[in-house]
Amino acid sequence: MSDLFSDLSLRDLEVPNRLAVSPMCQYTCDADGLPTEWHRVHLGSRAVGGAGIVMTEATAVEPRGRITPHDLGIWSDEHAEALQPITEFVRDQGGVPGIQLAHAGHKASKTRPWDGNVPIAPDETDPDGAAGWEVLSPSPDAYPPFPGDRPAMRKADQDDIEGVIDAYRAAAERSLEAGFEIAEVHAAHGYLLHEFLSPVTNDRDDDYGGSFENRTRLVREVVKAVRDVWPDEKPIFVRISGTDWVEDRESWDIDQSVRLAGDLAELGVDLLDVSSGGLHPDQQVPGGPNFQVPLAEAVREGTDDLAVGAVGGVTEPEQADALVRNGRADLVLVGREFLRDPYFGLRAAGELEGDAAEKWPVQYRRAVQR
Repeated sequence: MSDLFSDLSLRDLEVPNRLAVSPMCQYTCDADGLPTEWHRVHLGSRAVGGAGIVMTEATAVEPRGRITPHDLGIWSDEHAEALQPITEFVRDQGGVPGIQLAHAGHKASKTRPWDGNVPIAPDETDPDGAAGWEVLSPSPDAYPPFPGDRPAMRKADQDDIEGVIDAYRAAAERSLEAGFEIAEVHAAHGYLLHEFLSPVTNDRDDDYGGSFENRTRLVREVVKAVRDVWPDEKPIFVRISGTDWVEDRESWDIDQSVRLAGDLAELGVDLLDVSSGGLHPDQQVPGGPNFQVPLAEAVREGTDDLAVGAVGGVTEPEQADALVRNGRADLVLVGREFLRDPYFGLRAAGELEGDAAEKWPVQYRRAVQR
């Protein structure tokens, strides 16, 4: 058996392999944030395709936490009920359903990428007639503008911060009701929690700004709130940007990420999903195969008792297997390749383990049997 297709134990959860579908926004909901048939087919087909973990896209914990008016949400019982058939199907295919809990912060209230990715003011609508809203920021003046006008922003006060923490807690409770086995807190890619972490976007002088301890306070409080309601036998992930890729000023970097990883492990986080960037238009991202893996390695080497996921530029089965086999990561999260090939997991099994026909659904097996 290849290392990629070995089991991964996280608390009482047994993941059948080390391959996960990375969270990828689909921007395909109506303005109510409810999943559509697209989500059921999109996520379900990756479970059929052999992924050990199928993670939802960034799922907003409150309406103003959406990136666009068409993002998936988990801020009501209706959302949990609508997501339940999806988690049941993923589980029926042998996969583990996970949900990424997110708040877009000051990157919210935008049109979809194919509609220009531009801010929508509270008195404006997007091409589908969905209205914009005022967005939340740790420090509005510190945020680099989009091309054109900035979105309407407000600086988060103590009530806003407490509301965000409560929203994450309630979202975790609803995610459990919906049947998810993994809850991932999204603290990467320039969204709200990352905005608080980085001195590039956080110039506050209160308990949530300045020092490392203060800038990481909101992430720690959110994680604690989620862990308080998430069952002890089920794991929690956190996605971080290992670095801002902004070298010409004080910014979030890998040394701070390693330090944060230790704090999160003490709070009951089981796996750190290490991505990077997304915060500032001046970022200098290297790109290429495995370009983010050294960040995951640094966290793995610097933190005891915390599993680490690697993501970015993984396109080949042998490449993914080598990351696990060589101890560079415990889990490999694949994004674009799973968009190109929903059956990437099954193809990987065939390439790495020879005759892997038994891993295919029985309905498809005659197409791959030798």
